[in-house]
Amino acid sequence: MKRFNSLADGASGGVGLGGYDTLEPLKGADQPAPIPVEAAASLSPTALETARSYVDGRNTSAFIVWRNGVIEQEAYYGDVGQDTPLVSRSLAKPISAIIIGRAISEGFIKSLDQPVADFITEWRGDELRERILIRHLLDMRSGFLPQALADKPEDILNRAYLHPRHDEIIINEMPVVDEPGSRYEYANATSEMVAPVIERATGKRYGEYLTEALLQPLGAKGGSIWVNQIGGTAHSGCCALLPARTYLKLGVLLLQDGVWDGKRLLPEGYVSAMRTGTEQNPYYGLGVWLPHSYVERRGYAHPSVPYGKVFHSEPYADKDVFLFDGNGNQVVYMVPSANMVILRVGGRAPKDVAEWDNTFLPNLLIKDAFRENPAALPEPQPM
Repeated sequence: MKRFNSLADGASGGVGLGGYDTLEPLKGADQPAPIPVEAAASLSPTALETARSYVDGRNTSAFIVWRNGVIEQEAYYGDVGQDTPLVSRSLAKPISAIIIGRAISEGFIKSLDQPVADFITEWRGDELRERILIRHLLDMRSGFLPQALADKPEDILNRAYLHPRHDEIIINEMPVVDEPGSRYEYANATSEMVAPVIERATGKRYGEYLTEALLQPLGAKGGSIWVNQIGGTAHSGCCALLPARTYLKLGVLLLQDGVWDGKRLLPEGYVSAMRTGTEQNPYYGLGVWLPHSYVERRGYAHPSVPYGKVFHSEPYADKDVFLFDGNGNQVVYMVPSANMVILRVGGRAPKDVAEWDNTFLPNLLIKDAFRENPAALPEPQPM
């Protein structure tokens, strides 16, 4: 009830749950590896200043532009600094997809098409749940009841998020309303299933495996993660707290096709699978968002849902851009053609500021990256 009341209070201001009352450490690397900073940027000072001005005044916590192995722009706001843990919100969803890839590469999971019931044995004998595959937990096609607002604490959607045994609620009670694989429906409960799968597959706590298999190989700083109770199960669909440079390194890892410092961390072809949409929603892959064809407003829910849409003033300047995209316009853009990652994390912009344009930053910096050779500009997102 304490969590429910906090959620209700936060919802009135559009910010969601105000805090996470049981946090477990994510140790991170013992000796975090620095990222080089380049004083003489390859991007023009005008473009970088325009980008910086765009995120200023929009409730931004951190803004980083990385290109060709170095940071060309980095800014922090308010009390936030380079080491400040920042709430992931749904940036945790691509993290869960990456950690599944690590578990596949280390042999704990056979493939994306392995049944979840191989690990969640409670689902064996259930005709629908037995057909949920690992990939369905990452591309939002589990068949679970869709995400929605619920105003009563006893609602299954609230208990699957706030209960001190939320994992048991999802495993034993969450309704499967669609044939697995047949329909895209954005749902936190779907991503929350990654944590119990990882724990049963590896025999380690989710945060422990996340640290050992991902943060330490990246030389990335840790932080903490929300668990449903002391010693309980972590939330894998949301609510990690990590420094901005750690989120940046995750984007760089994907830009480099899952290879870090010459070592392959993700299976060959895995990033390509992450960047492949489904027939049910071509704008969403495995935890990452994709351009597909241009629409002015693209939402998180099923494409037919008319609300909750993110504004795009124009097509992406590179059809191969892909991104992390979380609540509050928390974005990490990966731009293969320019070997560039752009990060902006923080909260939702004040109401008196123009709404967030999801194409402004990448398009500005992509066009600038090719300013001396416009003929080499990548093929844009199709209309």
